[in-house]
Amino acid sequence: MGKTRSSFISKYSIYLVLVALFLVSWIANENFVTAENLRNISTQIAVGTILAFGQTILIISGMLDLSSGSVLALAGVLSVSTYVSTGSLLFSFIVAIVIGVICNIINGIVITKFKVPPFIATLSMQTMARGAALLYTKGQNIYQIGDYIIFGQGRILGVPTPVIFLIITLIVTWYLLKYTVFGRSIYAIGGNEEAANASGINVDKIKMKAFIINGILVGISGVLFMSRVNGGMPNGAIGYESKALASAVIGGTSFTGGVGTAFGTLAGAFIVGFLDNIMVMVGVDSYLQQVVRGAIIALAVSYDIWAKSRETKGKISSAEPK
Repeated sequence: MGKTRSSFISKYSIYLVLVALFLVSWIANENFVTAENLRNISTQIAVGTILAFGQTILIISGMLDLSSGSVLALAGVLSVSTYVSTGSLLFSFIVAIVIGVICNIINGIVITKFKVPPFIATLSMQTMARGAALLYTKGQNIYQIGDYIIFGQGRILGVPTPVIFLIITLIVTWYLLKYTVFGRSIYAIGGNEEAANASGINVDKIKMKAFIINGILVGISGVLFMSRVNGGMPNGAIGYESKALASAVIGGTSFTGGVGTAFGTLAGAFIVGFLDNIMVMVGVDSYLQQVVRGAIIALAVSYDIWAKSRETKGKISSAEPK
């Protein structure tokens, strides 16, 4: 019974935390649970959460992406510029995805072929992509984007378009992780890359696919972000890679690889969103809000390390002769 209860808590703890935070926020301010406020929270977290799904796939496979915020900005400003020049929403959307994929293919090649650690490779791309965005726009924002705002500010049957993109991305990510060979492969690679390679998994190919998927999600996020802020902003989305990482890690994705779920990442994103929203509602100082967010990330990572250590000790203990 004790083991069953412990397993249940370990598996569903993130959702219990989400419910607890929801109830505490409701008690702290009754306006928190209004339909309009919950819709606003969902819309506000959409871009960061879509990025977080890409981070989840990468982290499960033992990698990460520190460049997603900068690549988002580059993809977004080129997409806006394309729309201003051509007037085509479809073409501008495709441009954003292509730029996101190209940057992530470069990340993947540097990591898989030149064996550069993901931290270094994506940190380099972070600087290059941001510089490219500023160079292309000469540091100026692109305004008067017309119907381009429909991507991030439109509604379908009353549901904000960013939320629709979020739901679709959630379903696709969940399916990829749970029901495809690709999903099983990235769990295997993140759990033990050498064993995965020995079992016949083409590790480099799977890692490249993971980066391509991440690139698609970064491109989509670039379109939504620029549409929501009403312009092409080369200095936009600074720190969004941190938000994405926070959502993934708080949602139970392990930095050691091999562990993570799409719904866990969604729960992590809502925890961050609920927390940000209620802190604003009760008047918490904006600088203190940053301290709280950082503390939560530290606690999430610390818990992950502790849980992994406890699991390892349990396996060693059970393997010892009685």
